[in-house]
Amino acid sequence: MKYSVSSYSFSQLISAGVKTEAELIPLAKEMGFDGIEFAEIHTPEWLSKAEYAAFLKSEAEKHDIAIVAYCIGSDLLKGESEIERLKGEVDICEALGSPLMRHDASWGYEKETRSNRGFNNALPVIADAYRKVTEYAKTKGIRTAIENHGFFCQDSDRVEAIINSVHDDNFGALLDIGNFMCADEDPVKAVGNIAPYAFHVHAKDFHFKPGTGFVPSDGFFMTRGGNYLRGAIIGHGDVPVLQCLRVIKNAGYNGYITVEFEGMEDCLKGIKSGLNTLKRIEEIL
Repeated sequence: MKYSVSSYSFSQLISAGVKTEAELIPLAKEMGFDGIEFAEIHTPEWLSKAEYAAFLKSEAEKHDIAIVAYCIGSDLLKGESEIERLKGEVDICEALGSPLMRHDASWGYEKETRSNRGFNNALPVIADAYRKVTEYAKTKGIRTAIENHGFFCQDSDRVEAIINSVHDDNFGALLDIGNFMCADEDPVKAVGNIAPYAFHVHAKDFHFKPGTGFVPSDGFFMTRGGNYLRGAIIGHGDVPVLQCLRVIKNAGYNGYITVEFEGMEDCLKGIKSGLNTLKRIEEIL
């Protein structure tokens, strides 16, 4: 297996001003990662976004580490303006030297337009938008992907429906083994549904508490079904990481496994511990 780390995992350091995004590149290499993924990039005011992306690419080349994915937010229910914006982000992805861009589907209809409108209404709109973006990305040699992320399009059957509706070999899944729990879905079953479509994989773990009991106020967030999750060090939580990775391997996936840490622990310790756990799991698999 090849291992990468999401820039999002270092949020504690970025928000505290301890590290810049560029400084994460040699740090990831030093920690033993083969690649790094950027979850958005935050451009200094003296550079254009394209110039900054090219700078990050040059830093990655200097430190002999791959930029494996570029992950950004989006809402495909916003129409043509959002599609055009995302084509611009494909250009940024190209400047980064990343072979993959993940962009979100949607968080769902706004409250004022939600009545009697749900996923089945949104599916053709979302699929058409993803298709237009991936067709453009294909001209740049970049693949695009949906992640099981954002509640509205998080369930494995919804992710699969979108991929099947787009029906383009250039479009697949960024499969996050933990995120299905946000939609109260069993991770192993859901991973089994989506593994055949995986272009990229996030390893993530969560602590789980049922919505029927007491939940501490710090760190936990509510799932769509009213349960609670808190980010965990990989292997410390309730996601069956080993079983999920076995399912992914058996489906034929041989790409990067990206560590995504969002726990309350020190991020450097959490990231390194997660990587060590993944390497031990690889020995078992």
